[in-house]
Amino acid sequence: MNKLPINVDAPEERTTLFADIILPVPIPKLFTYRVPQELNETIAEGYRVIVQFGKKKILTGVVGKVHVQPPKEYEAKYVLEVLDDRPVISPVQIKLFHWIAAYYICTIGEVLNVALPSGLKLSSQSRIQLNPERPWEDEEIDFSEKEFVLLRALGNNSSLTYDEAAEVLQQKSIYHTLKSLIQKEVVLLYEEVQAKYKPKKVNKVRLSEEYVQDEHILEQLFSTLEKKPKQVEILLKYLQEVPVYHDQQANISGLEKQSFYQAGLSKSSLNTLIKNKVFHEFEEIVSRFGKLDPLNPQEIVLSPEQTATRDEILNQFLEKDIVLLHGITGSGKTEIYIDLIKNTLENGAQVLYLLPEIALTTQIVKRLQKIFGDQMGIYHSKYSDNERVEVWDGVINGQYSFVVGVRSSIFLPFDNLGLIIVDEEHEPSYKQFDPAPRYHARDLALVLANMHHAKTLLGSATPSVESFFLAKKGKYGFVNLNKRYGESTLPEISIVDVLRERKKKLMREDFSSALVSAINDSLATGNQAIIFQNRRGYAPYIACHECNWIPKCESCAVSLTYHMYRNELRCHYCGYREKPHSACPACGSTKLNTVGFGTEKLEEDLKLIFPEAKVRRMDLDTTRSKYSYQNIIEEFEAGDIDILVGTQMVSKGLDFKSVNLVGILDVDRLLHFPDFRAAERTFQLVTQVSGRAGRRKEKGKVIIQTSNVDEPILSMITKSAYSKFFDLEILERKNFSYPPFTRLIKITVKNPDKKVCYSGTDMLLNLLREKLGSSRVRGPIEPIIGKIRNLFLMELLIKIERDKVNLNTAKNFIRTSCDEILTERRLKGTKITIDVDPY
Repeated sequence: MNKLPINVDAPEERTTLFADIILPVPIPKLFTYRVPQELNETIAEGYRVIVQFGKKKILTGVVGKVHVQPPKEYEAKYVLEVLDDRPVISPVQIKLFHWIAAYYICTIGEVLNVALPSGLKLSSQSRIQLNPERPWEDEEIDFSEKEFVLLRALGNNSSLTYDEAAEVLQQKSIYHTLKSLIQKEVVLLYEEVQAKYKPKKVNKVRLSEEYVQDEHILEQLFSTLEKKPKQVEILLKYLQEVPVYHDQQANISGLEKQSFYQAGLSKSSLNTLIKNKVFHEFEEIVSRFGKLDPLNPQEIVLSPEQTATRDEILNQFLEKDIVLLHGITGSGKTEIYIDLIKNTLENGAQVLYLLPEIALTTQIVKRLQKIFGDQMGIYHSKYSDNERVEVWDGVINGQYSFVVGVRSSIFLPFDNLGLIIVDEEHEPSYKQFDPAPRYHARDLALVLANMHHAKTLLGSATPSVESFFLAKKGKYGFVNLNKRYGESTLPEISIVDVLRERKKKLMREDFSSALVSAINDSLATGNQAIIFQNRRGYAPYIACHECNWIPKCESCAVSLTYHMYRNELRCHYCGYREKPHSACPACGSTKLNTVGFGTEKLEEDLKLIFPEAKVRRMDLDTTRSKYSYQNIIEEFEAGDIDILVGTQMVSKGLDFKSVNLVGILDVDRLLHFPDFRAAERTFQLVTQVSGRAGRRKEKGKVIIQTSNVDEPILSMITKSAYSKFFDLEILERKNFSYPPFTRLIKITVKNPDKKVCYSGTDMLLNLLREKLGSSRVRGPIEPIIGKIRNLFLMELLIKIERDKVNLNTAKNFIRTSCDEILTERRLKGTKITIDVDPY
């Protein structure tokens, strides 16, 4: 090969590169850093880098763009290090991050902070070292005994952490000692940057090569160990588990040391064999999810109705990118999803299957794992940081072409999405409220699918009003599945008047006679019941019988909820807790009564009414640990629970063959909640939880307790009349300018001082009305909870017509108006949150 002649006198041309870095800080722009020459070949868009931000902070950022233009406003600092040998963020993701920041009026740094798993961020740890420029032995300084001990320890180590130094001095706080040494300039503090993600490693052993190559040598080894039976047992265990002579490759994989210990074999004998080089010890990086092969790889058999529905969805996809599947509860939507997923994977594309809650993933995931095995990844907040990083990496390297997850899985680094399924698309759980970005995963799924030129299937038995409206307009494709799968039928729904029951003294605690009788019948026939109450805790609050005093949170304008199990009063907004009072602090009376009921009280009452029944509760309090959802669901599925009491967790897509009764309590509180979606949410929630009953041959029963039996929406629920409900609801929305006819933006102003909060809100109101007009900017109003975590709150609601106003221009104006308010000195301490599509 001919080479070009080199002119040794010519200076080497070296390009200076600059990188725009996305940093996880709430600042509305990217920062430009200079790339050191030695990193020119190793830096590119989507790589993680370490940079200095400000004087002391070291941050993990992501390269958004590489170019040759230096910044004009400031001198660029250098990129300190590139962390990856391949991009961890795809170009499509970066495009999505920019879209989210613009649409939800937040910063791209806030998007990155939520999108990137914590395990891919870096942590920094303070370390102490000797000052190399001032050797302490040469200094004519008097050191205390503790200072002398610490200096000697630092002399024997290159550096120590704060905790290690505290251990050396055998005291909890070393602040004063450390401060004194820093003032004497003999020690230095510095930040050590560490990666949070650590791969899982197992210690393994393999038989040394000489014993594998020649059986005679192994026989001689057994003879040598004749008088050492414990070592012989270990050798036999290894040969039993690893067929080295039938498959020499098996020896390379070896056997985990833990398997010997689990078999009760001697740890010291194994270590002796390793020391004598009979075994070779090594570490291996393994998946935290273990090996899972498909257990049921056969084809899913669809019913004629399901097949027709699947074919209609595929036909709709020929013309539309988005299809809404309106399938009643128990119609077998999951089988259709599985068929579409298999078809997409066979065509070489990726699939994302979104579910609203972790509770839903437990049962569906078990089913999907039997079909897709290791091809499927699972992604949700109950997973550890390290587990989430492994799924993230698995998507990048192609291990997972199919992911099931909750809303955060929308941020995974897909590069070839073919299909996104949004199951229970109506669910409010898809909405992120805090921190920013306050996104809706269903809406982001549509944007992400569009960027990948993929298809989106929205599925629900009770679609959101917006999705059904767009389907009726023809913007979305629409497919209806109105027959239950197999031989199951929709449950019989009864409405019970609790006012009438109370007058006749037929109620047992908070249960009507009809519901108690139905539970008795269910238990007698060996069936199970679900009791739904969308409020956790024992009682909403405690009140004094004499003066009506109610214990309130110290930091929030809300009463404390009583939790009997822990015997405490708790704020569900800030977490404040206190022990219940034995007497009223206001009047001294000991007549303190619980008011209302939550899941905890219902659980206790059911145990008293049905002492032979096994009663369990499923709410936020009982499902905090990683596998608590799974354990409760498995117990219920196995028949170890007779009555399951729960919040909306029990309403979401769970399928139990023995549930023939659902009781719904306190439906009036749902219906009269001050929210324009109250009717919609009530219809969805009651319909969904009703759908848990009678999902096999036996017809199920649903009992709804209410104080207003003439409420029209309850009649529509009993008749499964979604279309009739939609027709009434859409007229209300149009008359009062609510979505889907407008876009809503809620602005919340917060300040520790109530007057300052009100003043700032009024200033912002006037500023916004100048350009947007008074008809579009409503408020200010104090929210239902007017104080949270010692901050007073006031809200403004902006309604923007879909066709009359340029949305991007309006949002930019809203952002600059809020920024202007925050610069006012007299409004010091004010915080403003902007929530686009808030409800």
